[in-house]
Amino acid sequence: MFIAGFPAGPWATNCYVVATEPGAECVVVDPGKDAAQGVAEVVREHRLKPVAVLVSHGHIDHMWCVAPVAGSYDATAYVHPDDRHLLSDPMAGMSPETAGMLLGGRYEFAEPDEVAEIADGTDLELAGLRFRVDHTPGHTPGSITFRTPYDDPQSGVSQVMFSGDLLFAGSIGRTDLPGGDSEQMMRSLAEKVLPLPDDIVVLPGHGEQTSIGQERATNPFLRQLAGTGAGATIPTRGL
Repeated sequence: MFIAGFPAGPWATNCYVVATEPGAECVVVDPGKDAAQGVAEVVREHRLKPVAVLVSHGHIDHMWCVAPVAGSYDATAYVHPDDRHLLSDPMAGMSPETAGMLLGGRYEFAEPDEVAEIADGTDLELAGLRFRVDHTPGHTPGSITFRTPYDDPQSGVSQVMFSGDLLFAGSIGRTDLPGGDSEQMMRSLAEKVLPLPDDIVVLPGHGEQTSIGQERATNPFLRQLAGTGAGATIPTRGL
C-alpha cells in the first residue's frame, strides 16, 4: 500500500493520498486549506489518478479544498449526510476564533459536482482498496473514520485508520464547537475505538501518527473510559 501524508494550511491539517501502489488510482482524504497543491505534487510524482475524496467531517480545515480537488480529477466526494451541509456552508460549523481568522476575505464554497453520502458500517470499494466507514459523532454530528486493511503481513499492522478529529496521539477532538457533543464523543470512542485491535495504525487529522494500542495505554480519555486512568482535561484539538 502507498500512503503519502502532509500537513496543509494554517491549521496544519493532515491530508492523505492512498493507493495500492504508485501508478494506480488513488483516494484523497481530507484536503483542507492549501492542500490542492500538495495533492497535485503527490499525484504527479507518483503517477496517480484520484477517483475519490473522503471527508472525515465538514469543518473548514478538512474540507476547504474538497471541491477543487474533486473537480480537478472528476472524483466523487464522500461525506456523512449529517455534515454534508458544511461543504457549501462551512461557516455553520466554525468557532468565533476561526471565523475571526477569515475576516476580510471573500470566500465562496460549493459542493463538488459528484457527492455521495455514506452511513455507518458502509464498505467502500475505491481505487482497489476497501474502506470501512464508522460513524463517530461528537466532534461534529457527521464525523466518520475510515479503516482499510494493510497488506504487508510482515509489518505487524492489520489496518490503517484515518481518524479525522476523533482521535489524536494523546488526545481527542474538541466538542465545544457548533454541533459538538461530549457525551456522543465519549460514546463514539467507547463503541468504535476501544474494541479495535491494538495493531491498527491511526493517521489523525492533526499531529503525528499513533496506534490503537498506544492510545489505549497512554491516552487519558481512553484510559478514563476503560477505567484505568483518572479524569482527563477538556480536549482542545481540532478547528
